[in-house]
Amino acid sequence: MDTVQPTAVALDEATVAFRLADARVYTAVEKARLSVAHGEFVAIVGPTGCGKSTLLNVAAGLLKPAAGAVRIFDQPLTGLNRDAGYLFQADALFPWKTAIDNVAIGLEIKGAPRAMALERAQGWLTSVGLGAFGNRYPHMLSGGQRKRVGLAQVLIRDPKILLMDEPFGPLDAQTRQIMGNLLLELWTADRKAVLFVTHDLEEAIALADRVVIMSAGPGARIIGDWKVALPRPRDISEVRMEKQFHELHREIWSVLKDEVMKGYAQSSQAAEAS
Repeated sequence: MDTVQPTAVALDEATVAFRLADARVYTAVEKARLSVAHGEFVAIVGPTGCGKSTLLNVAAGLLKPAAGAVRIFDQPLTGLNRDAGYLFQADALFPWKTAIDNVAIGLEIKGAPRAMALERAQGWLTSVGLGAFGNRYPHMLSGGQRKRVGLAQVLIRDPKILLMDEPFGPLDAQTRQIMGNLLLELWTADRKAVLFVTHDLEEAIALADRVVIMSAGPGARIIGDWKVALPRPRDISEVRMEKQFHELHREIWSVLKDEVMKGYAQSSQAAEAS
């Protein structure tokens, strides 16, 4: 008899609001309902400023919703999400530490002996294709290499959930494909729950099991949830050639494009008013 796995991340009618300097309340996200199953890869796409990163911060325990509930593995989230690893768009590497030290620090701060931390860090650097780069400092690495170090830095802690906020956004198109394939390879080996934010609909479809669409803000809502039935394992460049990929892209974009245009219109109006 199969054991039912608890839901890794569940947002139940989560509303996120901020108090502005003039005492007005700005509602960023309204009544968001979202679940990510154990081992599931879910991508969130939406217009700029719609609250995609806000939802990640709620799942990470960095933001407390004004209303609604957050559950992690079926337990209420009351502080920081200790089960999650967070990979940001900007590099989070210490510039004065080498690549191997940047990776090892995730274990050292938890009390692991330095020799053990360095040994495991070397293993993770090898896993991300940087086995020979451990003694290099961040400024000596390319953007893609720094992202690999950042990925190893998160994964060495063995989080049950990966929260990824446009982690490949600053990279060129070719490097993004390489990093996407590396992420899929690592995820396939040890399937964690993934919540992945991106502006790139093609990237979302190529990576994810499900693609969730958010409306333009303020008061952004989740307005669509599509299952990606493309077979795995996947190669980012090859899967984009599939007929099923293009059909799904067309279907999702028919909804997303209206929200993107609303977002641009709101940005333009705000710029004119300022």
